[in-house]
Amino acid sequence: MITADPQLAVALQSMPQRKILFTNSDRAHMKRSLERLGVDEACFDGVVCFETMNPHLFGEDAEGEKGEAADVDRPAVVLKPSVHAFVTALRVAGTNPRRTLFLDDSERNIAAGKALGLRTALQVGKRARSKEADYALETIGGLRRAIPEIWGADGELQPDHNVGKNKSMRADLDAVIQPTSIQA
Repeated sequence: MITADPQLAVALQSMPQRKILFTNSDRAHMKRSLERLGVDEACFDGVVCFETMNPHLFGEDAEGEKGEAADVDRPAVVLKPSVHAFVTALRVAGTNPRRTLFLDDSERNIAAGKALGLRTALQVGKRARSKEADYALETIGGLRRAIPEIWGADGELQPDHNVGKNKSMRADLDAVIQPTSIQA
């Protein structure tokens, strides 16, 4: 059962960087979970959920951004840890994968993120860092201690200098994200 987590809400609200919620859940379950956690969806700059990763299942056009046919290698259902899920999340975020911190509670998802060049933090009760995780967090409250540069070395909030769309983001994605088989 998901319970309220005031530390999570405070940590998210205090981070100056853009935050994208990336979940395998559908939008309705995500909203219920956020409500139970006591986290306002508005603290996120974007959401990547089941519907975002699988528009073809909801009658939306399955064509790419430039009108090309849908990726024939794309699985019928896209979820983390698939490369397609991460590509979708990075495009929604509009960020360079090398400048992105990915927090997750699944070692498989962390491994997939690391394989794509993301900085990774394994959270929720993990003391020892896995080889793919750059950081390990026992609780979300440990985030400020583990990665103080999010707020600046002196603890002061740092502005997000990457709020605008990164013009080279698409080239960076194409260079970094080469479809590779990841054990799911």
